[in-house]
This record gives sequence, structure tokens and C-alpha cells, in this order.
Amino acid sequence: MTTQSSSLKTSVRVDTNKKSRPFLLDIKRDRYLYLLVLPGVLFFIIFKYLPMWGIVIAFQEYSPYAGVWKSEWVGLEHFIRFFSNPDFYLLFRNTMVISLLNLVFFFPLPIVLSLLLNEVNNQFFKRIIQSIVYLPHFLSWVIIVGISFLLLSQSNGIINLMIESLGFHRYDFLTNTDTFWGMLVAQNIWKETGWGTIIILAAITGVDTQLYEAAKIDGANRWLQAWHVTLPGIRSVILVLLILRLGHIMDVGFEQVFLMNNGAVAKYADVFETYVYRNGIQSGQFSYSTAVGLFKSVVGLVLVVLANKMAKRIGEEGVY
Repeated sequence: MTTQSSSLKTSVRVDTNKKSRPFLLDIKRDRYLYLLVLPGVLFFIIFKYLPMWGIVIAFQEYSPYAGVWKSEWVGLEHFIRFFSNPDFYLLFRNTMVISLLNLVFFFPLPIVLSLLLNEVNNQFFKRIIQSIVYLPHFLSWVIIVGISFLLLSQSNGIINLMIESLGFHRYDFLTNTDTFWGMLVAQNIWKETGWGTIIILAAITGVDTQLYEAAKIDGANRWLQAWHVTLPGIRSVILVLLILRLGHIMDVGFEQVFLMNNGAVAKYADVFETYVYRNGIQSGQFSYSTAVGLFKSVVGLVLVVLANKMAKRIGEEGVY
């Protein structure tokens, strides 16, 4: 029995070594690829996973002097306070309306622009157009908002000067509650539509060219080819992007809203992110603001899980 057990242990060690060797050899062989992945992995570990332990202060009356381990536990007190706050409904309305407007008007535009760019045969012209539509993504929101003020200011904005020269009265764009949400969506469209085409164009290149040839034989023009070949070919990618977008439906972009906010539109510009900034950074209510942030994250997680399940039911792969 002793001999058999020792031989069994030896065989297990040999099998383990055989299994680990290919993995180590793969790492050695593809070491440069792993080095390329390393910065992204470190980014997610340092800035996404490690900070997650801080959510415990949402259930405490956190004090910087006492620290996380010695702060008093209060359970769901901050969540109850937040949901019973009259500002909750205002924040929820503003956040959801802005997110839904972006989802309806902004999300389809990179797809449409990608389909249009895919039809351009002149590669030189295509690259110029791509460069032009990519450029706004690299501008900060400070510059975008500054340009908006130069264009839309009621006193000396370029657009208002043009309106006045045509014999019409100047329009108050920046402090008008009727146009505020539309301005946010328009800014987002101008800044990010071109950048959003990168993934879609990459997905289009993966569509089988034989399908286009078969569609041509059947008499399909360019429009029908895009509708019946290109769009079905990239449907799974579009669905994944939609699921991921639903995960960020409670995030409308703090910097943009914060810079565009003013006293006249405050009731339409106050969202969860600006609320967290006021209560967490300015007022020092760290536990309360963490509870608000955790609520946003939970909503995003639930939407991603539900959307992924729906995708699986209709036969798509989903995110996971």
C-alpha cells in the first residue's frame, strides 16, 4: 500500500508538472503580448478592483480619524435617508431623461456613420473624414463647453448674432430649460460619434464578403446590402455595446453637466454625479455619497444582467 501511494503521488506530481509547463512555455513564448496587456490589467486592478473595498463605508458613519475599521456601523441608514430625500426623484428624473435621450439619439449615430463610411470607396477621402470626426473626442469638456458658450451666448454668441442679422430676436440657449437637455445630447453627439465608429467599422470588416456577392447576384443595391447583410453581420457587436451602455445608464458625465450647469437650469442639470460631488467632496459626507454611488452601481449591474439574459433568450451570445 505504501509503495502504491508513493507511486500515485509521484504520478500526480508528474501530471501537474506536465500541465504547468505548457502554460509557462506559453507565457515565455508570448511574453511581449502579455507585456502589452499588463498596463490594462494593472489599471483595472488599481483603479477598479482595489477601490471596491471602500464601499463598506456606505454602511458606516465614516470618520477619517477613526478609519474604516473603527467607524460606527449604521446599516442601511444612508440608503433610507437618500430614498426618502425629496431630491431623489429630481435626480432620478434628470439622470434617466438625459441617459435615455443619449440612448435614443446618440447610440445609433456611430452605427449609421460607420455604414456610410463603409460605402466610401476612395480610401484617401475616407481617412480624411475619419480623422475629422475622431478629433472632437480628444478635446476636453472644458473646451467643448467653451466653444458652446462662444456659439450660443445670448450677448455675443455667433449663432445669436446670425439670428439677429436675419431680423429675428436673440434666443437664450444657455439658460433655457427647454433646450438644456438637447444641448447636452448635441454636445455628446458631436464629441463622441466619430470615436464610436471604431468598433463598428472593425466589426464590419469581419462580415463575409461572399454574402455581398450573393446579394449582388440577387439584385440587391447598396442600401439593401447594408440592411440585409452588414447590419445582421454586426448585430451581435451592436447588442454587446447596447448592454454595456445600459450598465452606464446612471452615468451622464459629471464634467459636462457640471460645466453646463447654472442657476437658471439647476433643476434640470442636477444629476446623481453632481449630487455626490456636493455631498461627498464639498460637504464631507463620505458615507452618504458612497451610498448614492453604490445605488448607481447596483442599478447598472442589474440592467446589464437583465439585458444579457434577454440577449441569450433571443439567441445572441451577450456579454458573458
